[in-house]
Amino acid sequence: MWKKVRVFILLLVLGYVAIKAWKDLNQNWDQTIVVLLHPINADGSHNTENYIQQLNAQSFAEASEYLTASAKNYHKNTSFIFKIGREIKTLPPELPEHGSILSAILWSLKFRYYAWKETQSTDGYATVTLYLNYYDSNKYKVLKHSTALERGRIGVVNLFADIRQDQQNQVVMAHELLHAFGATDKYDLSTGQPIYPQGYVNPNQQPRLPQHQAELMAGYIPITETKSKIPLNLQQTVIGNLTAHEIGWSQ
Repeated sequence: MWKKVRVFILLLVLGYVAIKAWKDLNQNWDQTIVVLLHPINADGSHNTENYIQQLNAQSFAEASEYLTASAKNYHKNTSFIFKIGREIKTLPPELPEHGSILSAILWSLKFRYYAWKETQSTDGYATVTLYLNYYDSNKYKVLKHSTALERGRIGVVNLFADIRQDQQNQVVMAHELLHAFGATDKYDLSTGQPIYPQGYVNPNQQPRLPQHQAELMAGYIPITETKSKIPLNLQQTVIGNLTAHEIGWSQ
């Protein structure tokens, strides 16, 4: 009897996991996308804490409007709502640098456990949950790589706790958010240069370079074959056709 009960419970759990995985890979773009943001004082400084305390929904309005408008460009009637969740005191597991496939798998398991452990019933429903690691720009000039997982729809984003960096922060956040829906990077991992043609907004432009906007998943505006520049804001970026296809906005 108890064996049958255990088997039944196991089947229910496996069924839940399978359904959730299917939903993660098949987003319904007719629904509102709710993005839950958990700020984290990643360096423990007073400046970073003061910055976090002044965050509100308006702080992320540009990303919300940009993504909603971009979806409409591909005839998707969806909207993006960003909610600020609880400030979390525990840092997410650190992403391994130049690690092996095994270390990446282990990190993803640790990160999923971290996200599960930090989830509370008071957080409410979210399509995607992003953990925002903020760092004092007076102490940190370069931040480590951010990432997001499609299965589970969670991500960790490293950002500057500096109002002067707000617009570029939203570029980074939007980039990682699309990873959670299946978008792939469009830049060369070894050089950081956008890959032609998928990392170019106007690959048929003559002359090809310089480009004037960045494909969001390429992260940079190509200037020459070996040089590129960071977009200052989301208005200098475009969600290209390949990225739109990857996340389900186009066929």
